[in-house]
Amino acid sequence: MVDPLSFFIRGNLLMALVMIYFFCLDFGGYSMSKYLGIDLGTANVLIDVKGEGIVLNEPSVVAINTKNDDVVAVGQDAYQMVGRTPANIKAVRPLKDGVIADFNITEKMLQYFIDKLNVRSRFSKPTIMICAPTNVTPVEQKSIIEAAEQAGGGKVYLQFEPKVAAVGAGLDIFKPQGNMVIDIGGGTSDIAVLSMGDVVTSRSLRFAGDKMTSAIQAYVKSNHSLIIGERTAEQIKIEIGSALEADDKVTFSASGIDIVTGLPKEITVNEKEIEDALHDGVLQIVDAAKGVLEQTPPELSADIIDRGIMLTGGGSLLKNLDKLLAEQLEVPVLMTESPLDSVALGTGILLENIEKHKKY
Repeated sequence: MVDPLSFFIRGNLLMALVMIYFFCLDFGGYSMSKYLGIDLGTANVLIDVKGEGIVLNEPSVVAINTKNDDVVAVGQDAYQMVGRTPANIKAVRPLKDGVIADFNITEKMLQYFIDKLNVRSRFSKPTIMICAPTNVTPVEQKSIIEAAEQAGGGKVYLQFEPKVAAVGAGLDIFKPQGNMVIDIGGGTSDIAVLSMGDVVTSRSLRFAGDKMTSAIQAYVKSNHSLIIGERTAEQIKIEIGSALEADDKVTFSASGIDIVTGLPKEITVNEKEIEDALHDGVLQIVDAAKGVLEQTPPELSADIIDRGIMLTGGGSLLKNLDKLLAEQLEVPVLMTESPLDSVALGTGILLENIEKHKKY
């Protein structure tokens, strides 16, 4: 006959051992926690998981039910709703010009993406590296870190986008030599000279991919009396956008609302028109890059002449932008192999060495 007390003790002991086993497996003294690199972009959110690479790339869009503030969709599903929602559903971008415009919605968006990756457990939270423009204020830095923490992050590191983009583009910024990067994202264009792992001089301006799209919308409205949506303008930018040597024989058919009649209408725009639409904004990037070069110490300037300027970010894909920058700056301009992924890839590289280089 089994002694009830002994059975009870053995049963609890077994349960305790099982719990300890899963605790060690799951927690591992915190060493088993995931490391996430997040490119919190105005246009897209990319997440790199240490050891796995980029595992998520979705638009920074959240669809909200305005009647009760419930989240209807996030990411790609929400992006499909832009310009196509009824009055009670609003598709919003919670980030503007590279910083958080709506903290609560940004937190919900990050939480959704982190939960989607299933990287949290009962005993550990992921370590996160997240990026920000170089001109971000201390208050904005704090809000970005808090958003990542509230979304489920443990330890959160904040890094500047051009530094991380340079690492993701394959530049060794930790040597005593000058490296220059121009990172053109959705909300900001960040230009920086780096040496020995830090920013020597930089500029951040709020003309980038989104403002290019807005400029195209404004041009079409002014010159063709047609109101086109954000997605149509973005498609024009991708298909026939150009910074230099545009061909007026390359065209795009765009549909919208005629300002005069209020009726649907289709017009044709050409590459030369879009170059004109983007001209003033692109010159802002050129002028900012000149300003950074003027503030760069001579020895580092010599390195940049030898090594060239690295162009990263989705906005850098604008046709012939590299040629225009090279002509205006009189310095070689190189395009990284994966401009859209540079920041996310850079976070992954830095996270791989996070224990070795605590300064990250």
